[in-house]
Amino acid sequence: MNYIFDFDGTLMDTSGVILATIKATIKEMGLPEKTDDECRSIIGIRTDEAGRYLYPDSDISNEEFARVFRSNYDRLKKNSHEETFPGVMETLSRLRESGCGLVIASSRRLSSLYDYLDGLGIRNWFESIVGADSVTKGKPDPEPVLTVLKELNWKADDTLVVGDADVDIMMGNAAGCKTCAVTYGNGSISSLKAAKPEYMIDNFDNLLEI
Repeated sequence: MNYIFDFDGTLMDTSGVILATIKATIKEMGLPEKTDDECRSIIGIRTDEAGRYLYPDSDISNEEFARVFRSNYDRLKKNSHEETFPGVMETLSRLRESGCGLVIASSRRLSSLYDYLDGLGIRNWFESIVGADSVTKGKPDPEPVLTVLKELNWKADDTLVVGDADVDIMMGNAAGCKTCAVTYGNGSISSLKAAKPEYMIDNFDNLLEI
């Protein structure tokens, strides 16, 4: 089995700094306040598309939202202390040792992904890393997964897409892959079920039982 993983909310718990960044961006731009759950709904969406996703009925500039978001993120990230979710490092290691192919497909930019993975010392664990700036269309479009399948000559029915958001599952399903939702991340249980994953797990190491 080969695995394509989301990053934020699946491998790494970055919700604290991301929520703080979204709220700081909303305040700076003078936009109507949003609840934590509403803010979480854009985690997994490319930053360049997040503004109008969060405010679908407003004539908001995606470009301006992304610019302010990145400025706030760079500022707030300096004092954040994100960690991988329980079982992530051990499970990835076991999957890698057993010969499984590992890939990351994230809505985060490549440079940011590299910073995190280099900090963990695991960038070379992944055969490919697809970021927001690697593709023309982001999640839930299947392009990130299809790019990986073509690059690595993987078969869709032998590939499991793992993520914490409905857009991850929708992306994997649209590409013809098997899909697995993790329930401990940013997506709600109802939205994950509605996306129709083949598997749902409460802990990352449950992957070893699939």
